[in-house]
Formats: sequence, C-alpha cells, structure tokens
Amino acid sequence: MLQLQVLREETSRVIEGLAKRNFKDAEALVNEAIAIDKNRREIQKQADDLKAKSNADSKKIGELMKAGKVEEANILKGSVSSDKHHIKVWEEGLVDLEKRLQEILYKIPNVPAAKVPAGKSAEDNLNVHQHGTIPTLYDGALPHWELIKKYDIIDFDLGVKISGAGFPVYKGKGAKLQRALINFFLSEAEKAGYTEVQPPIVVNEASGYGTGQLPDKEGQMYFVNEDGLYLIPTAEVPITNLYRDVMLAEENLPIKNAGYTPCFRREAGSWGAHVRGLNRLHQFDKVEVVQITKPEDSYKVLDEMCAHVQGLLEKLELPYRKLLLCGGDMGFNSATTYDMEVFSAAQQRWLEVSSVSNFETFQANRLKLRYKNKEGKTQLLHTLNGSALALPRIVAAILENNQTAEGIKIPAALRPFTGFDSIN
Repeated sequence: MLQLQVLREETSRVIEGLAKRNFKDAEALVNEAIAIDKNRREIQKQADDLKAKSNADSKKIGELMKAGKVEEANILKGSVSSDKHHIKVWEEGLVDLEKRLQEILYKIPNVPAAKVPAGKSAEDNLNVHQHGTIPTLYDGALPHWELIKKYDIIDFDLGVKISGAGFPVYKGKGAKLQRALINFFLSEAEKAGYTEVQPPIVVNEASGYGTGQLPDKEGQMYFVNEDGLYLIPTAEVPITNLYRDVMLAEENLPIKNAGYTPCFRREAGSWGAHVRGLNRLHQFDKVEVVQITKPEDSYKVLDEMCAHVQGLLEKLELPYRKLLLCGGDMGFNSATTYDMEVFSAAQQRWLEVSSVSNFETFQANRLKLRYKNKEGKTQLLHTLNGSALALPRIVAAILENNQTAEGIKIPAALRPFTGFDSIN
C-alpha cells in the first residue's frame, strides 16, 4: 500500500509511474485519496481543538462551582454537552472517511521503479540475460505429458478422480524427483544464508491484506468459508506475515527466510498445449525465499536473489533467460520484478519458473513492518521475495530436455537427492 505522504508529496511521480502499468484509474483514485485525507485531517484538527476546549471548560466548571457561581457553571455545562455532541458526530464521520480512504488505497497498485519499462503485456518485457545451450532432442522425443505416462511417474487421471483437474498424483520416481528438488532447493538456500521455516499453509484475512493478495487476488485464492481462512498461493504470504506489526532491530537486518510449501491457485485455466500437463496446476510445490532489508540495500539484495535463482538453474543444467518485466506485466504489489524462464526443448518454448520481486515499502506499509535507524528515526523496511524454485515447470523441463531413447537422465546436482541417475 502506498504511503499517504508519498501520494501527497509525489503526486505527479505516482501518477506517471502508474501509467507504466496502464492503470486507467490512477489519477482519479490518487486525487480522491488525497482529497479524503485532507478532509480527514481538517476534521481531526477541529475535533482535537474542540476536545481541548471542552476539557478546559470542564475544568472551569469545577472552579465556578467552588466559587458558588452555579448559574455560570450550568451555562458552561450546556456548552460542554453541545461540544461533546459535535465531537461524537465528527468522530463517527472520521470512521467513515478512514474506511473509504483504506478502500481506495487498497485499489492502488505499487509504483514501478524508474528502471521498469512501460508496456502492456509479456511481449514488452526485456530479456536482460540468457544462459545455456538449447538442447537438440532425438527423433521421437515427447512432451512431458506423454513422458509421464510412458514412465508412469505422474497421474493426472487419478488426480481428477480424487480432487479435480490441476491436482496431479506423483508416483514412484516422480514422487522422489519432487522430494529431491525440494531438498536440493532448501539445501542451496541454507548455503546462501537463509533460515528455513515451515509456515502454515492457510492464512487469515489480515495476512492476505498484509502482503497484498487481498483484495487484489481474492478470486484466485481458495477460501475456507467456515473458518475464514485462505489456502496460500505462495509461501511469501505466511513467511512475510511473521513480521507483521513488528519493529525489527537494525543489527538483525537483513532477515533471510526460506520455506517449502504446497501452493494453491484457483486461477482459471485455458485450453491448449501451453497449459497442458504440468504447465498450469491448481496445486503445486514451491520453495520460496524472502528477505527484509533496509531501503538503501534492497536493490543490491534483489540482484543477489536473482543470482541465487540463476545459480539453481545452472546447477540443474537448464537453459534459461532473465526478463525484466514491463509495468503492464508486473504483479500488483511489485516495484520491480525479474522472471526466470527455462527453455522446454520438447515444447519449443520458454516456461516461467521463478519471479523475483522488490516490493519496496508497499507491503511493509500494510504490515506496519519497521525498524529504527542509527539516528533513532522509525522507518518502513523493504520486502523482497522469489521462487527458488517452483517445481512443476522445472520438472517438465528436466523430463523433456534430458530424455533419450533409453530413458531420462537426472542432472548430476540432483542425484545425491534422488538416489538414482535416470528414469527408465
């Protein structure tokens, strides 16, 4: 959530920045928020001034009564009563203004950083780095949705029987490959200095609002109505909310946490090869890395987090590219996002496997996540997160890119975790 001070003092920058997102309501919402805030502050001042007068008059009533000036005291009592009525009316009005202001602020997305290009869709993203050689497959190579049937390692029909479309059942070496990837990613995160946490996979409404999934992504989250809980779309939500309403000590920064969770997304699928098999699921596994940093350090940390993800892809021997997302393709909360995509040789296309984002103060403002600097000034922190990594498309690329006529080779870095070097 953008800070009111930023909206007031940097109005032009905010509106121009939001234009990169093609956010049509930017000017109207920003100006409405500023107008409500101005009205709110004026009423608050009037109420505070009247409270001070009422308190002074109440004290004076006692003095008049002691002095035997009963008539004057009674007149002043009437004035105090009238003042209290006006204060009550104003305070009730302030509650309504606060509610409306909050509703507006929740609708305004984060302002893209200066380096973020304008654009409408993925076609406008910038390819800033590419690594690895795209493999040439043997004649008769198959896409992963055929390979999983051939080697009986993932069963979508059983998932449909148990739950519905988008909930696969992993079996045998397929299940072991999943577990191996999770353990590999967590092991690498530990080496990079992240503390592993195992958070809940359901969160309350406050947590959803804290990291910005609510109200923006409400329709894409599974909701447990009886308990008012949401199944998490990513471990970012519970991990970042560990620090909601927390004042961190500067000497403990940066905070570096990593966690594995299943993730759940209701987003509607569409037909076609680009969403077949593991390309889009309602339930999937992911290891997430989260950092909380001082504002002046966050873009250096963003580069470090990208390098960590790139290192994972290189160890898995997967060709990848790094994209700087344009304003129109970024998430609601993000100020800057890099996507990592791996090349699927059997599908002949790039698959997104990670997003690494700097939210600057956007989440911290919602979370009331702060620290005191050396001068004793309280400041909002910057939050960052990244997929390190999401499993489904990684599995798809490993299966497709490493297939041979004899079977599927497991990348060397994974073999200590799988206990086998091929699927056949």
